[in-house]
Amino acid sequence: MRTSRGVSVFPLSLVLAATAGLALGLGAFAFDYAKGSSYLGNDPRTCANCHVMEGHYAGWLAGTHHAVATCNDCHTPAAFIPKYWVKATNGYHHSMAFTMGGYPDAIKARPESAEVVEDNCRRCHAAVVEDIAHGGDVSCVRCHRNVGHLR
Repeated sequence: MRTSRGVSVFPLSLVLAATAGLALGLGAFAFDYAKGSSYLGNDPRTCANCHVMEGHYAGWLAGTHHAVATCNDCHTPAAFIPKYWVKATNGYHHSMAFTMGGYPDAIKARPESAEVVEDNCRRCHAAVVEDIAHGGDVSCVRCHRNVGHLR
């Protein structure tokens, strides 16, 4: 298409379609390159896709929880929708930190993630901890920090 001055002008719909196609293509490439589909499952080896998690994975393999729990059992809620919401949220934060280099050497859980872990400890060990108050300074992870990872 040409204007009255002979300058070629692309229709807006073509520009938008090309932009959307480029974004979708780059997103699909990044998802595949980062092994994104592996995070939809429950295989603990997925957590070691990033080298900073290799030590945590090795610690889990050596720990007692290895026989009874996967990463998702502790780090995501049990219900389907909350589980995948937490996976998506954590995936976003992890990918941003690892891509931009904004993570500390000693990885620390965000408060939301620590709450999920605490709730899962209490759910799995309900018979043992039913008399312990929830909240405040009482926390399973405060005293049992290395149980899942032996680090």
